[in-house]
Amino acid sequence: MRREIESYPDDESLWRETSGVSNPGGTLALHCAGNMRHFVGAVLGQDGYIRDREAEFTARGATREQVVAELDSALNAVERALESLPAAVFDGPYPARVYGRTLRTDVLLTHMAIHLGYHLGQLDYHRRLVTGENHTVDALSLSDLPEAP
Repeated sequence: MRREIESYPDDESLWRETSGVSNPGGTLALHCAGNMRHFVGAVLGQDGYIRDREAEFTARGATREQVVAELDSALNAVERALESLPAAVFDGPYPARVYGRTLRTDVLLTHMAIHLGYHLGQLDYHRRLVTGENHTVDALSLSDLPEAP
């Protein structure tokens, strides 16, 4: 997401609304950051984060730098939470009900990864629509993944 946000040519285009697209790029990024901070950082990591989901969808005008800072905060919260958990947690129930359901932690985390990828694709298309650019920023590059030992 960082690459996508940084590829917008200016802060205004990050928030430009287009016909048929209800969430501009900035909204998608803030929503993903809030989602990860809540479900992983706050619930699993118990870091005290309080989510304001409505603000994720209504806030406008943050700079690209501010949005990237939110994404970085989410990444840090996720890393801290996941590194602190014993492996057995992932096979057990997620510690909070999600939309009235009890899910296994690993299942919820898989869903969250897919949700993040879904919104990353939307972000890429939004950037292309508002800039007229027809190129990828290689947001999901396999070369960035760590190799197995």
